[in-house]
Amino acid sequence: QVQLVESGGGLVPAGGSLRLSCAAAGRTFRSYAMGWFRQAPGKEREFVVAISRSGGSTLYADSVKGRFTISRDSAKNTVYLQMNSLKPEDTAAYYCAAALFATMTQKDKEYDYWGQGTQVTVSS
Repeated sequence: QVQLVESGGGLVPAGGSLRLSCAAAGRTFRSYAMGWFRQAPGKEREFVVAISRSGGSTLYADSVKGRFTISRDSAKNTVYLQMNSLKPEDTAAYYCAAALFATMTQKDKEYDYWGQGTQVTVSS
């Protein structure tokens, strides 16, 4: 079992930046590939970015490539999502997730644990 707690969401103007954090407690953090997903009101949850267990590989959705950066700190059991050049269409609840068996995946069904989410609102 692993518990995930996101933080760092908020209200930011278009063009601004935010850094989300996801703190993991429970089983060994290094055992999990990690991902971020988001869900806007009335829309399906969508993949944002994933990072491998070692942190050496990443996978980004086209919509955030070049603007968002994922990283992980095994000493702190935390994964980060740095979001720059934010757009109103980035407005959503952001969720981090942990996958025990998948190497790195954009498929939400392959994630085993989810956080409660943190809201990001980008004003135009």
